[in-house]
Amino acid sequence: MKYDLSQSISQRSSGEKDAENQRIQEIAHELARRCRLHEKESEDCQNHVSPLFIEERIAEDYAKDMGIWIPMSEIISFGVPGPSGNENDIYVSEDTVFKVNNLLNSQSIISLLERIVFHNIIFPETFYYFIGFTGYEGRSIMPVLRQDLIKDAYPATSVEIDTYMSAIGFNKLSEGKYHNELFLVWDILPRNVLKDNEGDIYVVDAEIKHKP
Repeated sequence: MKYDLSQSISQRSSGEKDAENQRIQEIAHELARRCRLHEKESEDCQNHVSPLFIEERIAEDYAKDMGIWIPMSEIISFGVPGPSGNENDIYVSEDTVFKVNNLLNSQSIISLLERIVFHNIIFPETFYYFIGFTGYEGRSIMPVLRQDLIKDAYPATSVEIDTYMSAIGFNKLSEGKYHNELFLVWDILPRNVLKDNEGDIYVVDAEIKHKP
């Protein structure tokens, strides 16, 4: 990542969360560095392999080097399968939700890790922890993420979402799409936003882009 985000992290974030954001950024930096090195080493060769395939193989090697590779056979032990979405397979265990991300929305591991840090900055109440990678060796790779489970919650209404986003400093552009001076966020729709019995709002998933 090219951004110095340390000053943007909410003061509500704990030291543990700041450290986790830093760790995720460092992983993204290292994967990008390895991808650039691979590109430089192969620039004089004919290479018809897609950038995503190269990134996946580099991420798989990195995960195994760092001890954060999770065999697919172990994923089911994370918890009870929950309702899966377009992007994530869900596993629920007591107070925790594990998400196995298929990269369908991101199309890049590095861009997903960047988006996770942005999410943690904007929506610390639904902070993501990065657990590691899983997949089918040599074929596919999927980041594994963890969030706290929001209990006894139901989808927020569009009006409640608008009110919440305004309260945290975002202006509405269109339905489910908002921005401030730093970020553009979208897909902030009832399927991705929960309200608990105390009336608190939780954005559990969002598409996010840092403005240039």
